[in-house]
Amino acid sequence: MKIRSFCYVLFAMLGVVSLAQAKSDIYVVDGDSIFIGKREIRLSGIDAPEYHQTCKNADKQNYPCGLKAREYLISLVGDDLRCDKITMDKYHREVADCFSKGKNINHEMVAAGWAVAYTRYTKDYAEPEKDARRCKLGIWQGKFMQPEFYRILNKD
Repeated sequence: MKIRSFCYVLFAMLGVVSLAQAKSDIYVVDGDSIFIGKREIRLSGIDAPEYHQTCKNADKQNYPCGLKAREYLISLVGDDLRCDKITMDKYHREVADCFSKGKNINHEMVAAGWAVAYTRYTKDYAEPEKDARRCKLGIWQGKFMQPEFYRILNKD
């Protein structure tokens, strides 16, 4: 019963999601990548399903979890988007913590279950991942392949 109450509180905190249009110089690529003008940004500490990745829901039906992750990130991004660069990755993208509408969107993606914590690089999002997993939010509602493994298996 304790877990159920916690999950209801978590649902209420996440609120209702709308797919608002982001500012014209902001483009959301997938659940963990954004362009702000010519700046290519990878959200730090998280890994979201790839754009074309599918997952299985609780009824064992496939659904486009990569697209759902992108849609959720779009809903988090507002005109006030700010990304604080931490480093550059091997693909020459900025790795950043991003904030919009008063929230850390990296954290929000994991807390809503649309990304996993990339604990190889930071433990910052390990707790929100545990909560999302326990409440069966987002990709945790069923079965999915870790995005990192999906990328390896689907290299061209």
